[in-house]
Amino acid sequence: MAEVEAAPSFGAELKDGFKPANVWVANGIAWLDDIQQFFRDRSALEKEHSARLNALAKKYFEKKNKKSASLSVGDTPAMTPGSLESASLVTWTTQLKTLESRADEHERYANDLVTKVADPLKFYSSKFEELRKRHVEYADKLEGERDSSYAGLRKTKGKYDSVCQEVESKRKKTESAFDKAKAQSNYQQQIFEMNNLKNTYLITINVTNKQKEKYYHEYVPELMDSLQDLAEFKTMKLNGLWTVAADLESSMLQQSNEQVGHMNREIQRNLPHLDSLMYIQHNQGSWQEPADKVFEPSPVWHDDDTMVTDDSAKVYLRNVLNKSKSQLGDLRREVDKKRREVEGIKRVKQRIREGTEQKDEVQVVTQIFAMQEDLHQVDRKRLTAEVETSTITAAVGDVTLGAKNHNFKSQTFKIPTNCDLCGERIWGLSAKGFDCRDCGYTCHSKCEMKVPAECPGELSKEERKKYKSERQTAASTLLKPATGTPDHVAELPTLSRSNTMNSLSSGYAASANRSMSGSISAPPAPSEEAPPEPSGPRPSISTTRKSRLVAPPPAAYISELPSSSADGSATSKPEQKGKMLYTFDASGDGEISVPEGRDVTILEPDDGSGWVKVRAGYKEGLVPATYLEILPSAPAAIAPQHTGSSFSNRPTSTYSNSGSSIGTVGKKKGPAVAPRRGAKKLKYAVALYDYTAQTDAEHNMAEGERFVLVKEDPGDGWAEVEKGGATKSVPASYVQIEQA
Repeated sequence: MAEVEAAPSFGAELKDGFKPANVWVANGIAWLDDIQQFFRDRSALEKEHSARLNALAKKYFEKKNKKSASLSVGDTPAMTPGSLESASLVTWTTQLKTLESRADEHERYANDLVTKVADPLKFYSSKFEELRKRHVEYADKLEGERDSSYAGLRKTKGKYDSVCQEVESKRKKTESAFDKAKAQSNYQQQIFEMNNLKNTYLITINVTNKQKEKYYHEYVPELMDSLQDLAEFKTMKLNGLWTVAADLESSMLQQSNEQVGHMNREIQRNLPHLDSLMYIQHNQGSWQEPADKVFEPSPVWHDDDTMVTDDSAKVYLRNVLNKSKSQLGDLRREVDKKRREVEGIKRVKQRIREGTEQKDEVQVVTQIFAMQEDLHQVDRKRLTAEVETSTITAAVGDVTLGAKNHNFKSQTFKIPTNCDLCGERIWGLSAKGFDCRDCGYTCHSKCEMKVPAECPGELSKEERKKYKSERQTAASTLLKPATGTPDHVAELPTLSRSNTMNSLSSGYAASANRSMSGSISAPPAPSEEAPPEPSGPRPSISTTRKSRLVAPPPAAYISELPSSSADGSATSKPEQKGKMLYTFDASGDGEISVPEGRDVTILEPDDGSGWVKVRAGYKEGLVPATYLEILPSAPAAIAPQHTGSSFSNRPTSTYSNSGSSIGTVGKKKGPAVAPRRGAKKLKYAVALYDYTAQTDAEHNMAEGERFVLVKEDPGDGWAEVEKGGATKSVPASYVQIEQA
């Protein structure tokens, strides 16, 4: 506020300003009522606040008591804590007690506001109003005296005007009077009277002016100064009561500050590790790390955990070791780089918690997890390469030394090309393979790891043709010529296995013969890579070696194939073949999952239900008839009888090398599947929006994706649907139900 050199004076400065000053003072006194009402309302709020704080403390005391044990030592502690509480719960109790104490402080403060501020304000407001009224009454009296003086002057002026009029009347009468002397005498007497009244009028004017001067320069200024004094005294008292209110609040806040300070000191004592220590102490129990995984023999091919190290196995191991060793250095550097990136973003997170960097910690933590996920993915590849390298080296040594590896590159063969390893065709827009940049060696993707490291180096065009011819001739010697089969059907080569067993086979080893036709009657349409080869029946093996007791395989693993007779020999009855046009995922009992392009054997044709029973490998089950292409029947090859313990004479099986039924590239979506005969009519749910599962009990959804409806919304906003044989929940508002 601005300072003044001398105290102001209403009487000296405002002169005749009593009435507006009186209104101003009256407004200031009336304002005291608003102020005292403010403190009463503030008191009511403080009381309400105190009651709410007490209720809040009581509520959370009850919640704490219910959760004390689980928060201290968990839901299933190995040792009960008794009445002990964790350090965080003790600190929380201190905060709740502090809240109760602060509620009491607010209650006392509310009472003091009424008794020490609001009530005195009400008293002073009444007192100041009475004083103001006395000033008004006195001002009215002074004004009455001034008006009385003005009225006397006006009366004297009236008398003077009347006598002047009488003089003029007397003068006119002297002119027409009969007795001139008498009229003249009356005229002179009237003049004397006029002069006396004139002098009286002049005296009265001077008296009135003096009284006016006294009124405006003495009486009214004194009254206004008194009114000013009343207003200033009111302000002084108001300041005093305001000071009392401020002192009361300051005292309340000081008490609260001390309580909060005590609470803060208790918080500092709550070290983060104390809760963890108490939980550990009450939950320590016996724990044993899960055992390492061990080799489990196949139920149909009993073997041990010794790595196969024959020449053909070494070829594969050499290729795996070469690929792992070549990737290991890059993977280690990539892991180190990503680990440094993760450490850097963790330091950013620490700076955020320390308050030295302003970023969203949630986004930073999300970024950390994403970067750690990338790190783990690369680190798993590094670990895989290291373990592959150490495992293979420990078994066969570093077989990559001196190897002449082919310089393979991925290739899509647009014209029919034979694999130099197995002799089979590589053809089709999606039939990927490899060829060597140096010598022109070609192979399937599945044959890459089986190719020996015997690259002759960079060859000319003529040399490539020569080596290609030699390789194809060598590959052809491995193939058994097909007899009595169509040109588009090739037989599989005889399968053999090095003797790494220490027990007899269970009698279900599969074998098949394969041959490649030199020409085909009509060029087939581009097809997918050859599907997995169907397994034929495995005849029993002669017990020329020492045998041991082994359990026969369970029927769930393999069953006798329809084309085999009781003694293990193949019958001459032809089998109906088929090829899967689309990938089918089993979703019910009796169904079988089969990938697109897989050859299957038809066991039971469609009986009108829309389903066909097939065999794929050793598994049998139902697939939709619309997903299956029935191939032309081919005469079955007669397998030679198995004699002795030789593994070379095994039943033959055929598979179709034709891709004429598949004309599109990439994975195709199959048509809708009809429900099996006798089943209830299915309902489907179509996703209206994309949805990401929040828990393992929910399905991910893409807009337009179709599911089998298992259970509609019971009222909780969720529906149960089936996808890929798994039944999970999805938001009911995200799908539209349609009848199949």
